[in-house]
Amino acid sequence: MDDVWGALSRDPRLPGQAEMRASDADREVVLHVLTDAYADGRIDRDELDARTSTTQAARTLGELLAPLEGLVSTRQPAAGTAVVPAAELDQRAVEMWRKERREALWGLLSVSAIVWTIWLVTSGFGSFPWPLFVSLAALLNLGRVQVQRTEIVRDNRGRLERRQRREIEKRRQQDDEESP
Repeated sequence: MDDVWGALSRDPRLPGQAEMRASDADREVVLHVLTDAYADGRIDRDELDARTSTTQAARTLGELLAPLEGLVSTRQPAAGTAVVPAAELDQRAVEMWRKERREALWGLLSVSAIVWTIWLVTSGFGSFPWPLFVSLAALLNLGRVQVQRTEIVRDNRGRLERRQRREIEKRRQQDDEESP
């Protein structure tokens, strides 16, 4: 359940973010953790009710830490291991797709310019236009990137999440080794 910090709009364990106002979506994330904990038998009905009331009354992200105490690790992440919010991961994944699309377009334009120039210089207008095949292959790649946008963005998001988990785990291991 440590992924709760990535589901919140900002990580309240980080300095300067605990004072930020909590949104309804932030409170819903915490309520989901509480209902899961109740369903798992980790808290009883009275504790669920008390933590739910605290969550619903929370005005800041910092106030959402208390209801989560003992259910998820509230240990502040080490420097350089801050969890990137989900919206930012989505934005980065879309930006990666845009970069791939730009590269595919550049590939189409540059390769086409080169092969058509070679064809024009060596063969001329009266010969078979073989550069069509090269240009068509590059165009198909551009089309693939455009048509498969959703899948590419989803794959990029998954890669970013895995990288973030590896970095956090690596930092935790380093912290554990440094701890007495």
